[in-house]
Formats: sequence, C-alpha cells, structure tokens
Amino acid sequence: MPQGPRRGDTLVVWRLDRLGRSLPDLVQIVANLERSGISFESITERIETGSAAGKLVFHVFAVLSEFERSLIRERTHAGLAAARARGRSGGCKPKLGEKQVREIKALLRDPDIQVADVARRYGVSRTTLYKHVGVIKPKEKSVSPH
Repeated sequence: MPQGPRRGDTLVVWRLDRLGRSLPDLVQIVANLERSGISFESITERIETGSAAGKLVFHVFAVLSEFERSLIRERTHAGLAAARARGRSGGCKPKLGEKQVREIKALLRDPDIQVADVARRYGVSRTTLYKHVGVIKPKEKSVSPH
C-alpha cells in the first residue's frame, strides 16, 4: 500500500511553476514541507532546500515575494487615495440618479401607487428603492363631504 511523504523525503519537481501558481504560494508550500521534514528540489531552476545554501536561495525568493506584495499593497492604497482625492469612490454606481429619486418620492406620495410597481418601473428591487428614498408616507386621501 502506498504511503504519503515521510520525514527525510525530497519532493522533486521539473520546474517551480509545477508546484505552485505564484511565488507566495510556492513559499507557503515549501514552508509546509520544511515543517514536515521534507526537502524540496526544482530541477530546472536548480533549487534544493536540503542544504543550507539551497535554503538561503529559496528564502531570498521568499523575501523578494514579500517585498513585492508590500509594494503592490502600497500602490493600491496610493491609487485609492488619489481616486478619492479626485472625487471617485469605489464600488458600483448608484442604481438611481438624483432626478429619479425625486420622481420616485413624488410617486410614492400618491396612496394609490404601490412600491412594487414603482420599483418595477425603474428596474430596481424594493430594497434598492427603500435604500435610496427611505420610507415615504403617502398623503392622506381627502374624503369629499358628499
């Protein structure tokens, strides 16, 4: 019966990209292997973690990977801050414009008009309608004295 890898085994791959999708992914996999006492070797890149020199090379990759992630994070935050400074905000555009919200509020003041009908007419859900206009109390119907 075949058994899984054991302490002292070496996982050998033809190329690094055969083991993981990204450098951070590879670093995580190799770290897990190391914790289990399993060495790693990549034939094409000539990297092996069984020796001190091989571990050093691999850990340099890991540090570079962490550095790259930090740079991406900083650029993302800077880009978001610049967009906010230009008046842009993230997320989807609002489903309803200011004019539509005013129209909807006017419609909902009529006691004969149903919220579901207005939502259907504007192509949004009732929840979206309430989010944009809040709860509108219809005007009281005036009762004629006759």
